[in-house]
Order: sequence, then structure tokens, then C-alpha cells
Amino acid sequence: MPHIDAENRTCAKVLLVLGFKYYCAYEFLFIILFSVAYLQVIMVNMLIVTLGCFCHQLQKPMFFFLMNLSVADICFSSWIMPWMITSIFLKNRSISLTACAMQMYGFLAFTSSEFLLLSAMAYDRYVAICNPLHYYLIMNRRFCAGFAAGCWLLGFADTFPHAWFTLRACYCSSNRLNHFFCDLTALMKMSCSETYSIERITYVEGAFLGVGPFVLTVTSYVFIINTVLKIQSTEGRAKAFSTCSSHLMIVVIFYGTTLSMYMRPTSTFSLEVNKMITLIYVMIIPMLNPVVYSLRNRELNRALKM
Repeated sequence: MPHIDAENRTCAKVLLVLGFKYYCAYEFLFIILFSVAYLQVIMVNMLIVTLGCFCHQLQKPMFFFLMNLSVADICFSSWIMPWMITSIFLKNRSISLTACAMQMYGFLAFTSSEFLLLSAMAYDRYVAICNPLHYYLIMNRRFCAGFAAGCWLLGFADTFPHAWFTLRACYCSSNRLNHFFCDLTALMKMSCSETYSIERITYVEGAFLGVGPFVLTVTSYVFIINTVLKIQSTEGRAKAFSTCSSHLMIVVIFYGTTLSMYMRPTSTFSLEVNKMITLIYVMIIPMLNPVVYSLRNRELNRALKM
């Protein structure tokens, strides 16, 4: 990055989010697509939360964590997508640096919380399959509430350094942000401040709240698969695998897209590719979570038919 004389530079306080600058002719289509996707995310996840709250047969540890995951998806989408839709509709893509930092903070906080909640769900499945006789003793209400609260607190505490970087960094080369919201990778790319420290923090936190929970999830599934293979009944093995397969699918998609976005040096970033990955992450995954994982569950299907 070229050196810029500190006396001559002026730091932008308002950023212009470029969005999909090469597809301006399709803006009306984007508004419809994003609006439909957002409404679907809200309706499907609200359905999961409502059923979990009011259906007695669903008030179990697994559904408690599913409800938390649905709340995270609702908040996550609501933090980003309404702003995207209105900015395209009103053709006003400017955003203050403070609002930008808040937008990025919320995005990363809910993402980190989802990482941890997915690990909590993997642990729940591990106890249910590997230690079924003590399942309700181990996964009691107090333990589940504390586990979920810890996921939320860690997720929100983890992202403070990134918000601080956004507010303190100087964007002097241009105030044009090549993304459709305030994404950390795009902000680092356009910053003329030193980014080495925040990159190192991102890698460390990614290892702690990204790779760490992923390893714990995979380890849980190693024990789960080992236990399932020992089940004599073919029907029993199929039922156990069915319970876990959808969750494992979500884990792979969620972790794959997130780690591919943030666990790389900024020198290798392609912002256009990153925007496509982020769009999948913002729109598709919050819709997939309840559909793939929750709605395939027999107890939940029975609750839906009541």
C-alpha cells in the first residue's frame, strides 16, 4: 500500500456503499429478490420460535437451541437486508462511519453466535446419542440456558476489536466501499491505515470462534458415528443418522462460506467473489437452517399439522 503523508490526508467520515455496481440495470429485480428472501427468512424462523414457545412436545433441549439459532438468523438478516433493500430503492447508499461500524459489528456478532450455537447443537446430539440414559439429566434447563447465554455473550464480545478498527481506521484513498454492506474485508481493503493488527486479531478469533467450534463439532460427530455404527438395528442406525445429517449439512455450508470469507490474507481477496459468497451467506443460509434442519424433524412436522 502506498505511503500517504499524514499531514495531507483527510479521513472519510461518510462511506458510499457501491453494492452491485456492475448490475445497475437489475436493481428492481434485486429489490424483489431480497424482499422475498427476507420475508421468507422472517416467516420461517418466526414459525420455529413460535412453535418452540407454545408447543409442549417441542420444549426439549434440541428445540431450545433451534429456537436460539432461529432468533440469531432473524436478527442477522434484519441487521443487513432491510438496509440493503432501502438503499437500492431510495438510491441512497451513503452511510456514516459510526453506522457502518454498528452494521459490521452486528453482522459479525450474530455470525459468531451462530458458530457457537451450532457447536452447542452438536454437543446436544452427542449427549442424546452417546449417553441417552442421562440426556435429560445433563441437558437440563439450567445447563441449556447457561450454554446458550454463553454463546450469545462470547459472540458479541468477540467482535468489539473489529468495530473499534472500523471507527479508528482512516479511509483516505476513497470513500467508496466495494460491497453491499459494511463488510470487514472490504473495509480493510480500502483502508490506508495499518491493517496488520486487525488481520492478526481476525485470524486468532477465527481460530477461537471458527476453527475451535468446528473441531469440537467434528469431534462430537466422530463419537456419534462411532456409537451409531454399533447399533444393531438398521432402522435405529438410519434414525440416528437422519437426526444428525441435516445439522452436519448446515455446519459444512455455514463454516465453509464464513471461513472462506475471513480466514485469508487481504492480499488474496477478490471483493467481487467475496460479495457473491456473502450474498449466499446472508440470503440462503438463514432460509436453509429451519428448512433443512428443523422442518425435517418428525416432532416438528406433527406440531405443524396440529
